[in-house]
Amino acid sequence: MYSIIVVPPPTTEDESHRTQIRMAPGERLSFGRSDSDNDLAIAHEGVSRRAGEITAQGAFWILSNLSREQTYVVENPEGAGEHIKVGPGRLDAPVPFEFSRIVLPAAGDLLAIQVWAPRHDYRSADGLDGATTAPAFSVDRTKRYFAVLAALCEPRLRGEPHAALPTVDQVVDRLRPNWPAASRTSVQWNIDYLAVKLRLKPGPEEADTGPRLNGKKESLVSLALRFDLVREDDLVVLTEPAPRRVAR
Repeated sequence: MYSIIVVPPPTTEDESHRTQIRMAPGERLSFGRSDSDNDLAIAHEGVSRRAGEITAQGAFWILSNLSREQTYVVENPEGAGEHIKVGPGRLDAPVPFEFSRIVLPAAGDLLAIQVWAPRHDYRSADGLDGATTAPAFSVDRTKRYFAVLAALCEPRLRGEPHAALPTVDQVVDRLRPNWPAASRTSVQWNIDYLAVKLRLKPGPEEADTGPRLNGKKESLVSLALRFDLVREDDLVVLTEPAPRRVAR
């Protein structure tokens, strides 16, 4: 059973005919500039003769960086900027992303090897005795505050991981078609509420409310995207009618 699929960098402007290399658990794929020493040859003068090695490991894969000087970056295209760095000489770095892009710096160019790991293994914990585990973050996707959070996350979920966050006025404009009463005051109130609800800031009933939270929107979006509180599928709340959504 294949567990990962490797898509090499394009050799022409037409990407529709790119070869896909399917790998089963335990199989290794070496890549680099040398035709004779690698399973995948990358014809670019800026790529090391023996640049690296990909190894399939069931539901994930590992990357070895065999270059002497270049750091490789493995990006998660769906992770709103999520990435890991694999330094020169690092062996067997685990990569957990389902969709990944290995970025190789090559003499002024950035070459990308795509790696897909579609296999998912799960284990059910049904049948265990005891109290139910409390959720780490409790959010109600029918509430106004979630629509505000979705609007804040939208630019980065749309494939622009370094996009500037929308202003409060832009959030108001985005929400107004389904929330006619949206205003700067109501949106800002929901942002403040989210900061407390997601435990970025103590509530007003606390004796010590903590220091002023600078970069509140950035902190909210970072937390929401890091823990998948808002996914791309959730952006439907910005367009679907929601007459019964409870105002906050």
